[in-house]
Amino acid sequence: MGRVLASISYLKEVTPRSQDYIASFGEKLSSAIVCTTLKEAGLKTEWYTGGNAGIVTDDQFGNAIPLMEITTYQVKKNLEPIIKEGVTPVITGYIAHTQNSTTTTLGRGGSDYTATIIGVALDVDEIWIWTDVNGLMTADPKIEPLAKTIPTVSYVEAMEMAYFGAKGLHPRALEPAANKEIYVRIKNTFNPEEEGTLIEKNQNVKSVDIAKAIAIIRDVALVTVSGAGMVGTPGIAAKVFKILGENHVNILMISQGSSEANISFIIPRNRLDTATNTLELALLGSGNIRGISAEEDVCIIAIVGAGMKGTPGVAARVFTTVADKEVNVRMIAQGSSELNISFVVKEADGVK
Repeated sequence: MGRVLASISYLKEVTPRSQDYIASFGEKLSSAIVCTTLKEAGLKTEWYTGGNAGIVTDDQFGNAIPLMEITTYQVKKNLEPIIKEGVTPVITGYIAHTQNSTTTTLGRGGSDYTATIIGVALDVDEIWIWTDVNGLMTADPKIEPLAKTIPTVSYVEAMEMAYFGAKGLHPRALEPAANKEIYVRIKNTFNPEEEGTLIEKNQNVKSVDIAKAIAIIRDVALVTVSGAGMVGTPGIAAKVFKILGENHVNILMISQGSSEANISFIIPRNRLDTATNTLELALLGSGNIRGISAEEDVCIIAIVGAGMKGTPGVAARVFTTVADKEVNVRMIAQGSSELNISFVVKEADGVK
């Protein structure tokens, strides 16, 4: 790693490939320490990086996508024989490699993803993800002291919660397990007796639990593209989102009124300058777009629960409660699945 850091210092430039290589060392060192500790305790263990264990990805450095067919084959080939011999494999989370053995990483929180990839490849009965909370919570306990652990949720509910920042779960981690219908359990390393949260296929809906969780997502910004020339003009939305995609700006939420006179969307706050600058250069002066505005002091509130599906009046109750607190809603979105209602408010109003 010293040579890599030296070259970066000389060139004054770091590539995504180099970033993945450097970022991999933390997991490599910590898992080697764990493996040695287990050996000293008398266990038979072997240490692997995610790539050496068999996880193969594409070359999208920083957020690599596993190639599941070859990964399943390689993990079975590499790990099943030693497990049958009573050896416990200690595998780095977060790290994998390409088919050319170049180091890649699975993105933020990718250790959860590693666990489900390995579990699915080995066709296990249940995957346990150890974290520092008792499971998925009904709300952030730092904001709502009465927040409780949710005993069971479905894959789709958990995916929604993970997307909106549920602590202890990677947004993509559940997809491999859901495809194979393998149970996933979230447990607390510091409270191992706690049952945690079981994630399964079935949606267990109780009449009193229409919504299972409320999440707040900070560090976002609201961008609005508007203009009378947008009305009835095909391709405007496609052009906007194409520009953002080409500049690696992720869109978290979209809303457009039936008048077609404006499009509003939420993006990460740290990408706001890139988004507005590129949109202004590409769209202003075209005759269709009148203005591009942005607000930084906003947050997303998301309400998740399978019980909302087909239940009349849920949105009315949500927004009546919000209005009673004198909170102005800037933007609203709800998918056709009805598992989630999301809306945008001023950041100062988010905790209300």
